[in-house]
Amino acid sequence: MAATAIPRNAFYAQSGGVTAVINASACGLIEAARAASPRIGKVFAGRNGIIGALTEDLIDTSCESAADIAALRHTPGGAFGSCRYKLKGIDQQRAQYERLIEVFRAHDIGYFFYNGGGDSMDTAHKVSQIAEHLGYPLVCVGVPKTVDNDLPLTDCCPGFGSVAKYVATSMREAGFDVASMSRTSTKVFVLEVMGRHAGWITAACGLAGETAAEPPHIVLLPEIPFDEARFLARVQECVERYDYCTIAVSEGLLDASGRLLADMGTKDAFGHAQLGGVGQQIAQLVKDKLGYKYHWALADYLQRAARHIASRTDVEQAYALGRAAVELALSGRNAVMPVIERLSDSPYRWQLGVAELKNVANVERTVPRDFISEDGFSITEKCRAYLAPLIDGEDFPPFRNGLPDYVRLQNVPVPRRLPEFTI
Repeated sequence: MAATAIPRNAFYAQSGGVTAVINASACGLIEAARAASPRIGKVFAGRNGIIGALTEDLIDTSCESAADIAALRHTPGGAFGSCRYKLKGIDQQRAQYERLIEVFRAHDIGYFFYNGGGDSMDTAHKVSQIAEHLGYPLVCVGVPKTVDNDLPLTDCCPGFGSVAKYVATSMREAGFDVASMSRTSTKVFVLEVMGRHAGWITAACGLAGETAAEPPHIVLLPEIPFDEARFLARVQECVERYDYCTIAVSEGLLDASGRLLADMGTKDAFGHAQLGGVGQQIAQLVKDKLGYKYHWALADYLQRAARHIASRTDVEQAYALGRAAVELALSGRNAVMPVIERLSDSPYRWQLGVAELKNVANVERTVPRDFISEDGFSITEKCRAYLAPLIDGEDFPPFRNGLPDYVRLQNVPVPRRLPEFTI
């Protein structure tokens, strides 16, 4: 597709759960697009993700100063708003896909950048298909993002390295606390972290300890079915040996039958089971069966919002992938996603590559079995070698009055040109 046939403006949207570094990708993308003028005119952002495109609720990023766009690199959350909204198949929701193209046509948009995880890459791929079917010249490029680190064909996913750094740090610090009080108080501490089907974040907690005696003493991954008897025996062994036991558990922990222990019986907007409370379940189990006093914590949004302790590697990769998305689009690469390719573990070296969206969409990468110890309760050295570089380095945000100084954009709306559309 010749560049001259593509309309000038670009559309960018953030999707799904946000991360500490998703705005770094936005920063890289917008800065690269501005540098590419006049091949790209304005970058319009969708307010609250793809919903902004469907409802023609667009944000004119050209109204933001260069300094404020640069400040996105150290600001957490989603600067333009994100959403959990999954477009179904084209045959099921053709009107919505046609609406997207209608909005793009009305605003002379020829580049579509979707910053998200597996469901988002599926959406970007489908948009590229409907654009081609309708004869509308549109280049669609996905920008990877997910704290779950479960996208295929990329060494890691932006957002994961910073979450990994946060949970490993939290586990190490909590371990010192529990060890201090274990003689007369808490014996067991449980930290519940994100990870629906893939235990990457839970595995990252394993970086906190360098020996078997150091927290976490147990990691419970969704890749390993939960065995209550074996688990309780291991907890008792740790308490008897170390005087306390620390546990990291994934929200997606499964029992032997494949049932989610924390399934609340409801679904989110993507059709996924809503989870919650497995940490408390595990802690209460220990209390009921072994009688140990416990505390448990839910990392929840704290883990993915913690920009103050972001991984420098993660920030650099997120920014680079945003820039790479623009470069791919300008070269006419359609229905693709820039990826990270690992060249070596130590020293950690990486480069940018590219993957087809059709090979990324709806594919989940879980923790390999050889990354997990034989007993299923800890990570292996191979896993540690993979994880360690991803949390390396610090990239502190500026501070003002003792707190991180983050930017809030103006988010000036683009005037609507079309009739209202209900989703």
